[in-house]
Amino acid sequence: MAKKSVVERNKKRIRLAEKYAAKRAALKAITKDSSLSAEDRFDAQLKLAKLPRNSSKTRVRLRCDLSGRGRGNYRKFRMSRIALRELASHGKIPGMVKSSW
Repeated sequence: MAKKSVVERNKKRIRLAEKYAAKRAALKAITKDSSLSAEDRFDAQLKLAKLPRNSSKTRVRLRCDLSGRGRGNYRKFRMSRIALRELASHGKIPGMVKSSW
C-alpha cells in the first residue's frame, strides 16, 4: 500500500490538470501559432509558465485504484499487476483466466 500522502498528492494533481486544461491548451495554441507576433507568443509563454506546475497533465502518475501502487499498472484496468492477478485468481474479472501451458 502506497503512502496516503502520495496518493492524495496525485489526486490533487489530477484535479489541477482538469481545472487548467482549457487555459493551458489555449496558451499552447497561441505559442505555436506562427502567424502571431513574437511578443504575443512570448507573452503566452510567460503566462503558461505562471500556471501551477502540478496543473500539467504530465505530472499525473498512473496509480492503482485499489492499492495506490505507482509501478506496474495496466491502463485498461487502472490497476497494478499484483491487484489484477489477485482479482483474476478469485474470478472477479470476467473473461480473464490464469494462463497455463
